[in-house]
Amino acid sequence: MVTQSDSQLAERAVKLVDGHAVTGAHLAAAKPADAPAVPLLKSYRSAPAYRRVLLVAPQPFYEDRGTPIAVRQVVEGLSQLGYSVDLLTYPVGSDIQVPGMRLIRTANPLRFKSVPVGLSTKKLLLDIPLTVALLSRLRSGAYSCIHAVEEAAFPAVLLGRHYRVPVIYDMQSSLPEQLATYPGLGATPIRYLLEQLEAWLLRRADMVVSSAGLANLVRQVAPQTPLREWQYPSVMVPAARGDAERLRRRLAIPPDRPVVLYGGTFQSYQGLGQLMEAIPAVRAVMPDATFVLVGAENGTGAALRAQGAALIQSGALHVIDRQPRHEIPSYLGLADVLVSPRSYGGNLPLKVFDYLAAGRPIVATDIPTHRTVLNEDRAVLVPTGSTDLARGILSLLLDPERAERLARAGRKYAEEHLGWARFVDSLGDLYEAVHQHAFAQSA
Repeated sequence: MVTQSDSQLAERAVKLVDGHAVTGAHLAAAKPADAPAVPLLKSYRSAPAYRRVLLVAPQPFYEDRGTPIAVRQVVEGLSQLGYSVDLLTYPVGSDIQVPGMRLIRTANPLRFKSVPVGLSTKKLLLDIPLTVALLSRLRSGAYSCIHAVEEAAFPAVLLGRHYRVPVIYDMQSSLPEQLATYPGLGATPIRYLLEQLEAWLLRRADMVVSSAGLANLVRQVAPQTPLREWQYPSVMVPAARGDAERLRRRLAIPPDRPVVLYGGTFQSYQGLGQLMEAIPAVRAVMPDATFVLVGAENGTGAALRAQGAALIQSGALHVIDRQPRHEIPSYLGLADVLVSPRSYGGNLPLKVFDYLAAGRPIVATDIPTHRTVLNEDRAVLVPTGSTDLARGILSLLLDPERAERLARAGRKYAEEHLGWARFVDSLGDLYEAVHQHAFAQSA
């Protein structure tokens, strides 16, 4: 990584002026009256003229799945805004290069090669060197902000207070809700303890930015904590003309067969069991309907392949391993209907943003999480359960005009609300807000 001088970093720094990103070089060239007065965070150890961020991500980075995708978008947005980012993460994943970002991986004494989605022994063990590395970074480096993802926020809040660095808690999911699905962790006393720990964290972070669907929980638990809600962009390159047709041929799906597609992880809360149970009901009305489920990894597709062995044999079901992100547009373009059968969960899955941008009709379960961006004008929302899921899918397959109307509305929403420029502006506003809040707290 090329080392830049403080003056170079200052020129790359960005301030939001009247809602627009303006570089430090432009501010320096402007007349004094043109640049609004911004209070310096003098009481903070890390308050230079430029912005230097320590982003702590307890995930395998980079991998084409949920949170790592979100973290990458944040890093790329901060880079575009002119921030310098140290990304502290697990020793697992693919290296990527982003201007202004330094990738710092923790130790890997146990030589792990992969980390599964959700809680695991590997994750708990890797969080130990991550915390040690966080302490080391704060001792040796000056940062204007710590951006801590998921459970990394616990040590970040404690150490941030000690080193007087403001902390953004990036809340990708509710920890009690997530852990309650694991044996023994859903018991009432343990659930209560987890809820108290989460409340402690929410009340002590300088800023919380949550996945869509979690804002109400944060407001109830920590009404005094400044809160923002992510609206992630869908920035995938659209599929080239003919890519979907070539994929159809590769999967041996005849051109006249309608395709119902799910793309995402195969965790239990995603509702794939209900979707599998809905397939016979859909095919009883439309025998040619073909289902494609994309995202199996680390053995998560084995149960579905066993359950649907006869359907797979007949060509009515395809269970596909997780694909590189650049392949996903072709799969979405293949679909006549996209489904999100999620049965519970407070955080909105990132796939919904991609579904909207793909311009394909959507069927989703009618849960509060989905309603943060979906409504009856741009999706079919159905109760959880296989019968209603089948009914919703059939309502679109049997009514192409309605399907096209919903698809256009979803695409329009994505263009207006989920664009990259809008995301970068909101990210810049978030960082300005956390610095101003930290300044007010220290005054």
